[in-house]
Amino acid sequence: MSDATPSATHPLWTPLHLSQCDPDPIVQFRRWFEEAAPVMAEREAVALVTATPDGHPSARMVLLRHVDDRTFGWYTNYESRKGVELALNPVAALLWYCEARGRQVRVEGTVARAPEAASDAYFAQRPRGSRLGAHASHQSTPLSSREELDARVDEVTRAFDGREVPRPAYWGGYRLTATRVEFWQHRESRLHDRILYESDGAGGWCLTRLAP
Repeated sequence: MSDATPSATHPLWTPLHLSQCDPDPIVQFRRWFEEAAPVMAEREAVALVTATPDGHPSARMVLLRHVDDRTFGWYTNYESRKGVELALNPVAALLWYCEARGRQVRVEGTVARAPEAASDAYFAQRPRGSRLGAHASHQSTPLSSREELDARVDEVTRAFDGREVPRPAYWGGYRLTATRVEFWQHRESRLHDRILYESDGAGGWCLTRLAP
């Protein structure tokens, strides 16, 4: 996020005016998400931050696979580090960043598991190798070697030879219900535009411009 290139001359950087923001942050996010399509190789990549009950955070990249009127979603192993942390402390934050357009979106809220039907449907359309990998990998647990993992994959591949690979019970989706969403637009001299949406508790949103 360098100051070297003035935003006024960057062809993809545009000011973010409060008056131009949609009243609904999900609609605003979808607008930015679509505008990023021509300039991002992996538009669905987001940073997911979870924390233990005593406040120790951890972050990793996941793929944003679901957005509806209120929630953002991804899929993973429930027994992974993030899954364990979410079971004990069901709140999280997401960060979506589009360098080319000088934009980021920060989302915070509560998290719950997705309906099993949604997890089943998503798992069924994954490549077969990814489905086999979900069975073979005990995510976040120690491995003695890469060979141990390869042996597990071979074993699972043989076990499901000639038949469908079902979703493991320990694998599925999460849905983050947003309570706070911030849109950040790069401007020159680090005088960036920041628009915060906060839930009003009644299904609506309060919009505020924040100092950079």
